[in-house]
Amino acid sequence: MERDVFSIKENRLSYGRGYVYSFQYHLVLCTKYRKKVDHIHLLVDCRPQFFISDMIKIMKGNLARQMFLAHPELKQELWGGHLWNPSYCAVTVSDRSREQVLACIEIQKENESSRKRKSKREN
Repeated sequence: MERDVFSIKENRLSYGRGYVYSFQYHLVLCTKYRKKVDHIHLLVDCRPQFFISDMIKIMKGNLARQMFLAHPELKQELWGGHLWNPSYCAVTVSDRSREQVLACIEIQKENESSRKRKSKREN
C-alpha cells in the first residue's frame, strides 16, 4: 500500500523506542525573487531526532530540484539559480489550528489550479 505523503489527515501519535511524539509544523517558504509563486504553505510531520532548520534546508533543496526538473525555464529567470529565500516561517500545529492550516493549503491549491486554467486559455 502506497502512503500518501502529501496529506496529513489527523494528528496521529508516532511511537519510537521509549517515547511517543506528534510534531507537526505549518511551514511557509518564500521564493527568492518572488516571481511567479510568492510563497508556499506546507504541513509536515517531523521526528524529534531532526532539527527543524535542517529539515527545512533539505526540503528546500529537494523542492527546488523538482521545480527545476519540471520547469527548466525557471532556472534561467532566477539570478544565481536560487529558488528559495533563506528565511522561512515554522509554526507548530495543534488539533485546533489544523483546520486553519489545511484551509490555507486548500486555497493555495485552488489558486494554482485557476492560474493553470487561465494560462492554458491564454495559450
